[in-house]
Amino acid sequence: RYRGEWDSVAKWALENQLTSFPDVLLMVQVPRIYHVHASSQAVSSFAEWLDFLWRPLFEATLDPASHPELSEFLLHLAGFDSVDDESVSNYPLRAPEGYPTPEEWKSAKSPGYSYYTYYFYANIHALNTLRQKKGLNTFNFRPHAGEAGSPHHLATTFLLAHSINHGIRLHESPPLLYLYYLCSIGLAISPQSNNLLFKTLDKHPFKEFFDVGLNVSLTTDDPLQFHSSDNPLLEEYIIAQKHWKLSQTDLSEIARNSVLQSGF
Repeated sequence: RYRGEWDSVAKWALENQLTSFPDVLLMVQVPRIYHVHASSQAVSSFAEWLDFLWRPLFEATLDPASHPELSEFLLHLAGFDSVDDESVSNYPLRAPEGYPTPEEWKSAKSPGYSYYTYYFYANIHALNTLRQKKGLNTFNFRPHAGEAGSPHHLATTFLLAHSINHGIRLHESPPLLYLYYLCSIGLAISPQSNNLLFKTLDKHPFKEFFDVGLNVSLTTDDPLQFHSSDNPLLEEYIIAQKHWKLSQTDLSEIARNSVLQSGF
């Protein structure tokens, strides 16, 4: 929304000691809500929205003194997620007139999923290249994908993401499922969230994904909404174990996948 928002987030995280746990890496979830900021005239184009989002991270990497708290915060960051309601089609996959550049995108309507995802990927890739040259940590891109909406979202993330959150519609496209298997792209899945929103447990493909060898892990999603205990991740494991009759070996493999997907 504004150029100093990253500094405010970093200051809040440091003051509340979110970075004080050596065995915890953080993910930042970025909502795809350009349309909200454009409608309120907080930004004048998609390019300006991207600039507000990514420029401070490049500045903090190039000159840590210009953003001291943000520079420190980035050292504890594993990657970025992007999220919005995938079932809402903001823009067609193919526009007959061609897509405008971010500078030309002055409409208050949001671009489509693939357009957003490409510019997230491009900025994360450039930022990682810069940070790698400076000997700093780099970031994964793990967006929400395949929870709802078109299967082409999963094709987009196959090309552009390190791993994804959810991916439960992957079983609808055997060719894509096979590609995800071949490349061992991670799927962090929250059956409890899916159970209430998109796929009940009796129709959930988690066990199918696990059995065919996909790189799946269990995760939480909005635990205050979808979980009932004060340990929501353990709750996911217990319910998955009982519902799909997972062995201790199965759970160990899923936990290992989780650690690797988390950037450790």
